[in-house]
Amino acid sequence: MPKLDLVPGDAPAAVVGGFEFSYVSQDGLQRIPPTDAGLVLFESCSPVRTFPSWKGQRHHVGQWWTATTGTLVGYESWLERDRLVLLDFDHHVVGIASQPFWLFFDAPNGKRRSHAPDYFARLADGSALVLDCRPAERIKPKDQVAFDATRQACALLGWRYEVVDAPASALLANVRWL
Repeated sequence: MPKLDLVPGDAPAAVVGGFEFSYVSQDGLQRIPPTDAGLVLFESCSPVRTFPSWKGQRHHVGQWWTATTGTLVGYESWLERDRLVLLDFDHHVVGIASQPFWLFFDAPNGKRRSHAPDYFARLADGSALVLDCRPAERIKPKDQVAFDATRQACALLGWRYEVVDAPASALLANVRWL
């Protein structure tokens, strides 16, 4: 695993609000402060982690071809796949990436943690939407800490952040039919 404590050029990463971002570009793994994250085209980046699969696993891993990007975009559950379908259908979305970045943050217990949101969507007006897909009843306290940190980091950048549950079945059925 690559060392993640420096930004390109060996300059120490400045931590703003206790946050740092790491992403995979064509040049490899990059680590940057939030002040630089708004300049990154995360919708064009590779996922920061793999989508593991094994016999007998409880969730479904796959890739969805999106008309928005003309590429395959990964998902790790049916819920993520359904949200990906809706992002692809949304005419405001012009770019989509799965597992777009690692967010490093200081948890309330003082330990450094990381979280990779499920999706980054670039909108037609240039703004961004970051999504985590999780049913409300499955959000554990540890997850909530990561979601709260992600919400704060996104707010710092002027990005929208949402934790989403399953879409309405009628909406999804209609989008798939269209």
